[in-house]
Amino acid sequence: MEPGAGSRSRVLVAMSGGVDSSMAAALLVDEGHDVTGVHLKMADTPSGPAQASGAGGLGGKGCCTLDDARDARRVADRLGIPFVVWDFSAAFNERVVDDFVAEYAAGRTPNPCIRCNERVKYSALLARARALGFDALATGHHVRLRVGGDGATHLWRAADRGKDQTYVLYMATQDQLAATRWPVGEHRKADLRAQAAERGLLTAAKPDSSDVCFIPSGDLGSFLRPRLGARPGAFVGPDGTAVGTHDGAYRFTVGQRRGLGLAGSGAPLYVTGIAGDTVFVGPREHLETAAVTVTGVRWIAGSPPSGPVSAQLRYRGEALPCDAAPSIDASTWRVEFSRGRPVGVATGQAVVFYDGEECLGGGTAAATEGPTGTRAGAGSAYTGGAAD
Repeated sequence: MEPGAGSRSRVLVAMSGGVDSSMAAALLVDEGHDVTGVHLKMADTPSGPAQASGAGGLGGKGCCTLDDARDARRVADRLGIPFVVWDFSAAFNERVVDDFVAEYAAGRTPNPCIRCNERVKYSALLARARALGFDALATGHHVRLRVGGDGATHLWRAADRGKDQTYVLYMATQDQLAATRWPVGEHRKADLRAQAAERGLLTAAKPDSSDVCFIPSGDLGSFLRPRLGARPGAFVGPDGTAVGTHDGAYRFTVGQRRGLGLAGSGAPLYVTGIAGDTVFVGPREHLETAAVTVTGVRWIAGSPPSGPVSAQLRYRGEALPCDAAPSIDASTWRVEFSRGRPVGVATGQAVVFYDGEECLGGGTAAATEGPTGTRAGAGSAYTGGAAD
């Protein structure tokens, strides 16, 4: 059973302007809750281009535009619920955007959706909701909650596995989970769209949000270049010798082959790691990861698992069987992959642990090892994870 099921509550619903959060509000209204919608102003993202069909001219694929705020308000009006807009832009810029830039400058790869949930959209919003007397916070994330026989609240993958977002919420605490509602996690996305259309919600056919909300163009280099400037460095091959130069390591991602400017160097070269201003390149087999050191590990139910686990290293990645055990201390774990090695793991990205459909917790990749031993830190492209 989900926490709070069957009781009437005063619920604040974060409405981003997409179909998932629209339906989260609608489903809670159906259940008889006292619902208020809130849209968070965070990134200063311009309105996206109008879609040619299906969404009534709604904006593009970001999640923080003026169009999105208007869409959220119109859905709230349709549902007959109060609606407010809160300005969280200062906290978002400081805790998410500035961190994003600093991590890339250090050769690491942050996941901004995880940072946003951890520091702003989930934690800060829930704190304000509680201060204003709301019983619970709800969002449009595709996840499910279950209260176990141990009395703990457990985080489970969504019914629609292809839309599951537990990866970006692995840091949730028991206190937070007990005060959260995620009603869309029990539904498939196609069904949610159909229900939204039946209710006359204008977001029914709106495209899903994608990319980094504060980089709607998707051009990471253009976003970072004016903030980090030219940072000349070298491409270093497998034997430790320089094979070329570049003007900024942040322009490259682990696994990248095209656009390196290293034509004529023989066999195809891939970015295998990034450390400071040095970009390491090598053959594709050097992208394999045999082990990862994970720091800042935390467990949703409060204690580490006692049985086998699997580890997911990308938002849409597969959870791979692994051997995981604490190493230096209780929050630092070593994860070894004996079957199915991940390719192109980046330091800074999340490593999230699962037991079947249950998300157990996770941490951050701090170091990686290839099949032949330790290698330099790696950076890779952000691959998504926003709730609409």
